[in-house]
Amino acid sequence: MSTIGAYFRLARVGWVLVREGVVSALPSQGLPPSVGLMKSLMEPLARKRSLKQARSERLTRAVDRLGPSYVKIGQFLATRPDVVGVDWAVDLALLQDRMAYFPTEAAKAAVEGSLGRPIADLYSFFGEPIAAASIAQVHPCTIGDRQVAVKVVRPGVRQRFAHDIESMYLLSRMQERFVPSSRRLKPVEVTRTLEQTTKVEMDLRLEAAALSEIAENTKGDPGFRVPQVDWERTGRDVLTMEWIDGIKMSDLAALRAAGHDLERLAEVLIQSFLRHTLRDGFFHADMHPGNLFVDAAGTVVAVDMGIVGRLGKKERRFLAEILYGFITRDYTRVAEVHFEAGYVPAHHDVAAFAQAIRAIGEPIHGQPAETISMARLLALLFEVTDLFEMQTRPELILLQKTMVVVEGVSRMLNPRFNMWKASEPVVGAWIRDNLGPKRVVSDLRDGLKAAVKLAEAVPEIAVKTEKFHQELLHMSEHGLRFDPETAEAIGRAEARHTRSGRVALWIIALSALYFAFTLG
Repeated sequence: MSTIGAYFRLARVGWVLVREGVVSALPSQGLPPSVGLMKSLMEPLARKRSLKQARSERLTRAVDRLGPSYVKIGQFLATRPDVVGVDWAVDLALLQDRMAYFPTEAAKAAVEGSLGRPIADLYSFFGEPIAAASIAQVHPCTIGDRQVAVKVVRPGVRQRFAHDIESMYLLSRMQERFVPSSRRLKPVEVTRTLEQTTKVEMDLRLEAAALSEIAENTKGDPGFRVPQVDWERTGRDVLTMEWIDGIKMSDLAALRAAGHDLERLAEVLIQSFLRHTLRDGFFHADMHPGNLFVDAAGTVVAVDMGIVGRLGKKERRFLAEILYGFITRDYTRVAEVHFEAGYVPAHHDVAAFAQAIRAIGEPIHGQPAETISMARLLALLFEVTDLFEMQTRPELILLQKTMVVVEGVSRMLNPRFNMWKASEPVVGAWIRDNLGPKRVVSDLRDGLKAAVKLAEAVPEIAVKTEKFHQELLHMSEHGLRFDPETAEAIGRAEARHTRSGRVALWIIALSALYFAFTLG
């Protein structure tokens, strides 16, 4: 029944996208003939008013009809231009995460249920909501004479998302099965990443932990900080944190009126982001202007840590070398790093890949900073990665998306901002500290730790190896056999899959008729 429900929900999504003209906006070039025919048959069903709107407006209207889960899905897909294309990623990034408020009484009940204490014991004042998004809304509150911001998860959002993600899994499996060229992009893995990141975002204890970790990492950094967490009043469904009195970075007029240096703010922002990425391997991955404030002292304060990214030590080294290679125009080294990291299959030619990288990097140089389009550079990068069979790296895609957003905010503050010039001090210093003699010492220390752990694990490995050897001998003599429960489960799964396949087309056809008569 769960699979059947997913088919119905997927059919409804398709119908809404058709009616709001989103399907009509899809490019016909490159589509399989059968898909192109289906698209042309669906186009007359779009609302006439939708066809007069821009594609981003059609997307917004469709997502509004589909509900909060699809706002989050759309915003996540905006971080994956390798999957949806750069142009569509730009449109999806414009989706506004502003939803209707849910009642304050429901918010209070959620807080009391999460913390196990009455509101009166927790807060001296609990105000009406001032901001609402797809996952949670924010209330201004006070504890004694201290003002705080209280974030509360939207009631029922977990159940709604669990149902909607089933449809996404169904669609991604169909994509892998019927569109072989998409398998390189791993749509099922993309959906799994979406599911995991959204589950993390819906547990406000994890957001509090992210705020705490970044606060520790940045306590000595100039010009940047995050709000302090009130752990006593934080749980799965509620996050209490310091109230930020500041100016949103999107309000340029107010920033100028307050006497802030916009050029300095642009440099602080990009250099802080690069420090978090390279030094800490942990970065705020949703740094749009609505999540960035400037306080009275001119410090950048970042809020809303629901989406964060991590990079391992090896990935940070490769990233630094790639960035530094672009800055210094050493395209051969950039290409070699891609091969060393395993991003590009070894059967390709390094020199040919370096030539392709040069086509991406050269537009950065020899032009005024304000004419360099990072979105265009990313488009070229994804074309190159497709040409050289580069496998999708979700952590790098998230990093690239965040870098584009941060650069966009910096350029909003300073139209002549040159991200590459501003990046050089941080990237160059990290290269000198981590890719010289210090790297050798660090690698030796890490290798010694690994050798000690391996030595400690040797007895357990020996026992497991002996057990595995005995099992192999038993299988060679008696064959591989399933126990009755396993055989029965396989039979049930096969039968269910066959039934689902037979009824899928009927479900989609009937539900399309239903939505045509009831939702049109």
